[in-house]
Amino acid sequence: MSGPEEQPELLPAHEWQSVRASVKESQAKARATRARKAAEAEIAEVDPVARVLVDVALAHLDRPFDYAVPAAMAQAARPGVRVKVRFAGQDVDGYLLERAASSDHPGRLAPLRRVVSDEPVLSPAVAGLVGAVAERYAGNRSDVLRLAVPPRHATTEKEPSPAEPPVPPAREGEAAGWAVYEHAAAYLAHLEEGAAPRAVWSAAPGEDWPARVAEAAAATRRAGRGVLICVPDGKDVDRVDRALTALLGGEHHVTLTADAGPARRYRDFLAVARGTRRIVVGTRAAAFAPVHDLGLVVVWDDGDDLHAEPRAPYPHARETLLLRAEREGTAALVAGFARSVEAEYLLRTGWARELAAPRTVVRERVRTVVAGASDQDLLRDPLARAARVPRQAFEAIRSALADGPVLVQNPRLGYVAALACERCRTPARCTACRGPLALTGPTTPPACRWCGTETPGWACGECGHRGLRAPVVGDARTAEEIGRALPRTRVLTSSRDRVLATVDARPAVVVATPGAEPVADGGYAAVVLLDAWLLLGRTDLRTDEEALRRWCDAVGLVRPGGRALVVGDPAHPAIQALVRWDPGGFAARETAERQEAHLPPASRLATITGEPGAVDDALTLLSLPEVGEVLGPVPTSLGEQDDPEVRAVVRVPRASGAALGRALGELQRVRSARKLDPVRIQVDPYSL
Repeated sequence: MSGPEEQPELLPAHEWQSVRASVKESQAKARATRARKAAEAEIAEVDPVARVLVDVALAHLDRPFDYAVPAAMAQAARPGVRVKVRFAGQDVDGYLLERAASSDHPGRLAPLRRVVSDEPVLSPAVAGLVGAVAERYAGNRSDVLRLAVPPRHATTEKEPSPAEPPVPPAREGEAAGWAVYEHAAAYLAHLEEGAAPRAVWSAAPGEDWPARVAEAAAATRRAGRGVLICVPDGKDVDRVDRALTALLGGEHHVTLTADAGPARRYRDFLAVARGTRRIVVGTRAAAFAPVHDLGLVVVWDDGDDLHAEPRAPYPHARETLLLRAEREGTAALVAGFARSVEAEYLLRTGWARELAAPRTVVRERVRTVVAGASDQDLLRDPLARAARVPRQAFEAIRSALADGPVLVQNPRLGYVAALACERCRTPARCTACRGPLALTGPTTPPACRWCGTETPGWACGECGHRGLRAPVVGDARTAEEIGRALPRTRVLTSSRDRVLATVDARPAVVVATPGAEPVADGGYAAVVLLDAWLLLGRTDLRTDEEALRRWCDAVGLVRPGGRALVVGDPAHPAIQALVRWDPGGFAARETAERQEAHLPPASRLATITGEPGAVDDALTLLSLPEVGEVLGPVPTSLGEQDDPEVRAVVRVPRASGAALGRALGELQRVRSARKLDPVRIQVDPYSL
């Protein structure tokens, strides 16, 4: 047998080297793993406890949990950063709310898994606001946080934010536009002193409200404080953006909207969170923007339903901003051409002061009339109150076209939104599904709005007549009729499918649906409001208030000295308020009537909607204050057998509103822990 030195090598030399390198690499990884685990096991010496709000959508787990802070993460684990933690056997996201020296938990704390980013994105003020909003609306903080903090964009986070520029001094005559409003000078002076005045501003017709808001923001910035402005939609964001740029330049503010895209939105959010931008303009989610040293919150057109979040817990931007004003001691400005009952309630309780123009200014700005309101109008046109577009409206359009564009507001979208029998007026229904028939164009046959079935040979089921009439006409048909009546006139449409932001000052007729009215360069020469009965025919608590708001928003686009004409019932209180331009008086009457009926805003109200058994369980578990009362439950859709949902209304006096929120929140936690059937809870819903 040969000796060891004579044995052949099992592997070639180059393969032995590869094996040795692999072993060394494995040993290095093992050492790194042991070092990492040792570092994780070693807890930070200072404030070793991290209180983390875990992103879990279960109501009974909606509270901070304590975790140990590893020594290796002690520097990065700051309040407001995103973290990963172990929860219920899996890694989940969370926000570090605060560091503490000790924990109430008697056992061993699990360590933080990792700090996702050392960028603080949840400030203490916003974290407190999130909790307050969740409590007020009986929701989860994790749901509110999705509104408050945009998704992370790692590449953008590495970029530095631009430096904060100096605030320019006030221009001579900068606030001259506010001179027509009583108490406005004192309000602006308080803003510039760093005080916290609160006001409800009723803008006069033809007012350049973005410029006025920009001037209030500039006064606040000169006091060294930040500004947060919430508007209903992107068109209004663009208008305020241009006004701020014209007054202060484009380096002092950012816009926060969902349409901006993830990278730009997160970049602007970081600029605000880092304190390099102190003025924020945006839609409803911007109400949570982490503005440093916030001094003024502004909400424009607070009655617009776009301010109401459609996702749970359904917070309203106005209420979020008012909560923030109370918590952070800021000034507030609730503004609009119309006035909501909630804004009126702020005046009634003394929480805010009124900023309004005197009657002389309003009369100079616009003259509003109702078609066929006087005997003289009826003598000239006996059908003035019956015709959809009376002769008086055509005359108003024709005469105003000599001075500029004319706005025609049409409440319905499309061509012919509904059809009826020409003889007996029975609504035309689809033979396949009994849905309503409509026309989508001048040459298309009647088609069902539900199933799309075309019915070219329709005959009335009541009288057999084949003729059709159009009781409800959309904006496209209205534009067609006006184009025929006024040949060689430019006719534009603006509606959901194609919204125009602006129009030039050339003569034109702009037919727009409510909310889609473009802004005219220099203002409209006249505004015509058609089919007022349609907006007044809705079955909702806010029907009259919403109709007046939409009309005021349209008439507010008129140029100073212009005119407006309404086609509707001259005796209706909402139309009378529009003719007088008295949205404040109308809101005061609405508020008084609601107070007598124990309806919001004088009361706090919540709805509980779900299957009958689930709603009954919820009402059984709900611990209402003694002064609370329950109305219902009743079916949500009367006459529809396929809809099994019911709704109960819970109501308490306004003073017990906080107790109602806590009771509903506890109900949500109990139901979540017991895994009961879901119900939908809405506190102070926008509509009933």
